[in-house]
Amino acid sequence: MHNSMNFSLASTALLMACMLCKPAISIAQELNCQVTVIAPQVANVEASVFESLEEDIMEFMNGRRWTQDNFTLLERIECSIQITISKARTPVDFEGSIQVQSSRPIFNSDYNAPVLMINDNDFNLSYTPGTMIQYSPDQFRDNLTSILAFYAYLILGIDYDSFSLEGGTPMYMNAQLAVSNAQGLSNPPPGWSASDGRQSRYALIDNILSQTFRPLRSCYYTYHRKGLDMAYDNPGKSRKVISDAIIALRTVHRIRPASYNLQTFFMAKHRELVNLFSEAPDGERQRILPVLKLIDPGNIESYDNGMG
Repeated sequence: MHNSMNFSLASTALLMACMLCKPAISIAQELNCQVTVIAPQVANVEASVFESLEEDIMEFMNGRRWTQDNFTLLERIECSIQITISKARTPVDFEGSIQVQSSRPIFNSDYNAPVLMINDNDFNLSYTPGTMIQYSPDQFRDNLTSILAFYAYLILGIDYDSFSLEGGTPMYMNAQLAVSNAQGLSNPPPGWSASDGRQSRYALIDNILSQTFRPLRSCYYTYHRKGLDMAYDNPGKSRKVISDAIIALRTVHRIRPASYNLQTFFMAKHRELVNLFSEAPDGERQRILPVLKLIDPGNIESYDNGMG
């Protein structure tokens, strides 16, 4: 009995020692979002209102648990939001634009690849300092909250797509839910409806989840996971994989030329592509250059100067 008790005490002490020595794994929210709110043309509202808005948005984006997945601090998705307030209709009602960006780390490097860069001009909001920003997936509470939730899920969806083929579908479905909730209003704010044009939040998520744009979703995965992530081991093969992924986007371009989704993809990627292929052999550049100029005409000058 005495020996058994000694063994039990010793075992407990050893277990406690192991637990104390084991490195702690910090579980964090998914996003590490930097937020900036500027109002260069608004003079009739105290600057403290926009400072408070900036802090509240940062807390909302970074403090909320958006998925059921566990992220460590180092795994959080690097992203940023810049809101430009261009007009104050009242002391608490504003109009402006929101720019959203996100990036993704590349294996065996200290490089973060841009994956999302979008500028949304259909942005208006009501905000009173001291009011908590809260999102309910089953209802439209206010425009600011719904827009922020929409882009949080878009950031997550594209990031997940870049690590696993169509892995972002659940996130996109949540973004689409934000759209559906807004459409339930008798008069939805701009950006939520099909009638708001081809560069709206409605169009963006509707395209992503359509069959037509599956090659673009496949491109996010192939470009990053099979291309950039393998560049350290085999740069030539990595460029070939990326070229193939870009060339496959001609299918999307033929059906939906100049689509908003292709524009946002190349807004994030055109400088990176120039850097990747500027020093590539002539054959590689000649293979991808005509395709880039065809499906991303807005950046022809950049491609010609860097890769021509």
